[in-house]
Amino acid sequence: MKCISVFTNDFALFSDIYEQVMTSPPGENEDLVIEGVTVSGSGDLPAQYLERMRIKPEVVVMREKKRNVMILQHGNVFEICIPTEEDEDEEEAPAI
Repeated sequence: MKCISVFTNDFALFSDIYEQVMTSPPGENEDLVIEGVTVSGSGDLPAQYLERMRIKPEVVVMREKKRNVMILQHGNVFEICIPTEEDEDEEEAPAI
């Protein structure tokens, strides 16, 4: 999964810029400023990262079903977790 970090704790502001971030995401290790908010391409996440974060009580987990995107909110950051082609191939592979 690829991760985009959005550095704000303001859900309304995050919601306002979400589509713009998804339309023009930053590259890996690239920072953009959108409406005064820093948006950073944080690279790839380890497979177990989402599972570890889901169990933490201070983490809010949201999902956008249409694009299969997971959004984690904790502290002053939203993490947009976007599946890559490899992730989708793993999900479709039959269990052995």
